[in-house]
Amino acid sequence: MEKNSKIYVAGHRGLVGSAIWNNLKSKGYTNLVGRTHAELDLMDGVAVREFFDHEKPEYVILAAAHVGGIMANLKYRADFIYQNLQIQQNVIGESWRHGVKKLLFLGSTCIYPREAPQPITENALLTSPLEYTNEPYAIAKIAGMKMCESFNLQYGTNYIAVMPTNLYGPNDNFNLETSHVMPAMIRKMHLARLLNEGDWDGLRADLNTRPVEGIDGSATNAQIGQLLERYGITDHSLKLWGTGAPIREFLWSEDMADASVYCLEHIDFDDLRGTGPEVRNCHINIGSGKEITIKQLAELVKKTVGYNGTLQWDDTKPDGTLRKLTDVSRLHSLGWHHRIEIEDGVPALYSWYLNN
Repeated sequence: MEKNSKIYVAGHRGLVGSAIWNNLKSKGYTNLVGRTHAELDLMDGVAVREFFDHEKPEYVILAAAHVGGIMANLKYRADFIYQNLQIQQNVIGESWRHGVKKLLFLGSTCIYPREAPQPITENALLTSPLEYTNEPYAIAKIAGMKMCESFNLQYGTNYIAVMPTNLYGPNDNFNLETSHVMPAMIRKMHLARLLNEGDWDGLRADLNTRPVEGIDGSATNAQIGQLLERYGITDHSLKLWGTGAPIREFLWSEDMADASVYCLEHIDFDDLRGTGPEVRNCHINIGSGKEITIKQLAELVKKTVGYNGTLQWDDTKPDGTLRKLTDVSRLHSLGWHHRIEIEDGVPALYSWYLNN
């Protein structure tokens, strides 16, 4: 890739895409192309084709996706499979039609079976049933990855797929209705601290910045209190979903971006396909290779936020997959290692939240 190569980053405003965009800029790439959802609806096949006709990108990074936490995945199952399949179909298809030199597809480690042996290697794909709560999203991501692999085998394209673990970092989603565990926990803990301290001005400022269920800082104390209680927040305690027992791996989004750009610059499909008669599982896990229980994460967030109330666990709510640790030996063998540990990342994310 030349520094002036035209690179289209799909989803350049999101957690993943913005981190990749900034990483590319920091490395001197000067010809980046991005479109907001308002400017280009990636579910609109005609619009995507017209975009490719006009811009003619040489490289494509597909970081756009319909994503969310366990609550959203359970409630909007059709949206997660339909929207992601549409986005992938359009972007990967137009990349092929327009002769894109290389495409990087961003998936997720939720593609792996619920009971996969730990740590999870790339070869665990499709060996047993998926986790039910995010099955539609996982199936969509598996389809995208297989689409890349199949185009490579049939048409000789150079599309590579990376599967990041649970990500957190700047531009994360703090919407309590759709967010993943880390940002949801940080915001709930922050709101719980404000309520515990009787800081109604702080609560209103937070809701004015990021309304919840249409409720902002103009609501009455009673309305705000009822809203917070629906999310497990009272003036003396915070109730979190599940048992706290599941074990998770987390990676700072800027580390993920660096790994993704590293793969784009240094790794081709031919480096991953092997020599056997059957070619599969050519994707690359991206993670830290380290893990923490959700309960330990909650204690780390509690300390970071300065919350003095009581933490409770609602075991009537689903835990999701009990353990999900990626085997990152393939990534390490290709020459990349993470830098930011979670003990530093959580305070950094909370600081970002307060300043944005």
